[in-house]
Amino acid sequence: MTAVPERARRRDLRRALVDNPAVVLTFVFVGLFVVTDIVNRAQSGQAFLSPKQVSTTFLYAAVLGLLSAGQTLVMLTAGVDLSVATTATASAFFVSRYGTEGSAKAILIALGVGLAIGAVNGIGVGIFRVNALIMTLGISVITLGVLTVEAQKQFTSLVPNDVVMLGSGRFLTYVPYDLLVWAPVSALIILGLRYSGIGRVIYAVGDNPVAARLAGVRVWQVLLVVYALSGLLSAAAGILLVGFNNAADLGIASPFLLPSVAAVVIGGTSIFGGLGGYAGTILGALILTVLDSLLTILNASQAVRQILYGLIVLALAAIYARATAQSD
Repeated sequence: MTAVPERARRRDLRRALVDNPAVVLTFVFVGLFVVTDIVNRAQSGQAFLSPKQVSTTFLYAAVLGLLSAGQTLVMLTAGVDLSVATTATASAFFVSRYGTEGSAKAILIALGVGLAIGAVNGIGVGIFRVNALIMTLGISVITLGVLTVEAQKQFTSLVPNDVVMLGSGRFLTYVPYDLLVWAPVSALIILGLRYSGIGRVIYAVGDNPVAARLAGVRVWQVLLVVYALSGLLSAAAGILLVGFNNAADLGIASPFLLPSVAAVVIGGTSIFGGLGGYAGTILGALILTVLDSLLTILNASQAVRQILYGLIVLALAAIYARATAQSD
């Protein structure tokens, strides 16, 4: 007699996990922060859990958060954008190249490049129906080739002071300037997905593109907008990244590709589309940032980190898929 209520409780718990991953992720984030603090005290005798370190965590997480923002929009339509890191690299490269002509011009050119790359992806996926993985991977390779050719030319490289301040500076002692970019973007995406018409059709296209098309939704336009926004957000991430590093190179954003997918998956967005949101992705980006700090304290190599991120993606994708299937 107690088996049925017990199964019902488990089913309700799985449904709560699927519908409200932010609650669970908040506890994971806090718990991981505490564990990192304990390890750091044991290793160096210094506290990790402090106002300055919390500020630093948000400072580091902004780049990943913006890359994951575009990735979230794409994955909600059951796609994936493998060009986000290369787009961010292109943005950083052009900020550095045109920095001598003023920060405003350099930023506008960088954002324009990101928007153009995203639009090309959107045209390929939405209009010509190229598989998203193939299209974005191909554009990524082409973009990296173009950047390699451009990098061989002689030009004056300079990251404007405004960009450096935006990417690495703080005000009021603890508040990072990059939050002035990330916070409004986050609010816009969260509210837009929840309350706007484009937000609703993004979920509709991801859930069932055929039904959305039959209902009158121009699916290709939705995909074009989504991939263009992904390119624009990736470019914004590249601007913050080059400001943080105060220099650009052709591998500046490559370590962020897999984490950008991992943050979205951790946040509860389904790789099959139509389920999830950006609030969970924000927590996913923060969790990965703290995890990266923990791995740095433990002197883990970049290869170990990539393996760990891959395992996280595979494990959580399987868990969310199973929880969704069993709670239906």
